[in-house]
Amino acid sequence: MTTNTNDTRTILVTSATGKTGRRVAELLAARGATVRAGSRSGATRFDWEDVTSWAPALKGADSAYVNYYPDLAAPGAADAMRTFGELAVANGVRRLTLLSGRGEPDAVRAEEALRASGAELTVVRAAFFAQNFTEGPMAEGVAAGTIAFPAGGTAEPFIDAADLAEVIVETLTRDGHAGLVHEVTGPRLVTFAEVAAEVSRLSGRQVAYVPMSEGEYASLLQEFGLPAPDAQWLSALFAMLLDGHNASVTEGVKRVLGREPRDFTAFAAEAWGRSAVAEA
Repeated sequence: MTTNTNDTRTILVTSATGKTGRRVAELLAARGATVRAGSRSGATRFDWEDVTSWAPALKGADSAYVNYYPDLAAPGAADAMRTFGELAVANGVRRLTLLSGRGEPDAVRAEEALRASGAELTVVRAAFFAQNFTEGPMAEGVAAGTIAFPAGGTAEPFIDAADLAEVIVETLTRDGHAGLVHEVTGPRLVTFAEVAAEVSRLSGRQVAYVPMSEGEYASLLQEFGLPAPDAQWLSALFAMLLDGHNASVTEGVKRVLGREPRDFTAFAAEAWGRSAVAEA
């Protein structure tokens, strides 16, 4: 696969401080693109909760990476995507890549709302990120020795966020992806109990997986300060996503990048193996 190392496009990256946005922005900059790193407090102000920030960030950009917060299946996401798409086209932004989730009917409705704008849309539907265990709220539990989640014994094909970012950058900088839906996963299924065992083995400290019911997880989220309606919605979403219907792998990464996706064991060895050496 050849890589364009002298891209002159101006590309808006929304949610540019997040797991994927940060990586996408870095890769685009390395290719020579002018990156507008959109965030609530950055030089390019962009806030999904403030529609007045959208058009100024879009104006003059050639394309955009669309990473909706809090989730594309959230209430109001379809309306937000419809408005964002209209503003993108009105401001001359023709190419959009949208991050979506696997097996989320509400997310599909939001995809369709963005597609209706007439922009050249590529959708990337991703599995759970391996980095959820090292970045963000779940990482705090891992550090404390517990992975509490409403997954039961369901396996998930965790994808490395670095692989996902590469796929997104390819769709933004190379032709042939408009109108396509790429579903991307890691190369194999891994249960949350297996994740805990891997972390324990590599880090040298005990980490346990604690399966929870949907209601128990909602209560846990409320204990951490999430409002009850948000906690209940998020817990229900996770329970639905991990009911087994997503327990399969795809060839999406290989189709786009021409190589196999990174295995969870390789990610885990890098994430926790070094700390194990340091502690030894």
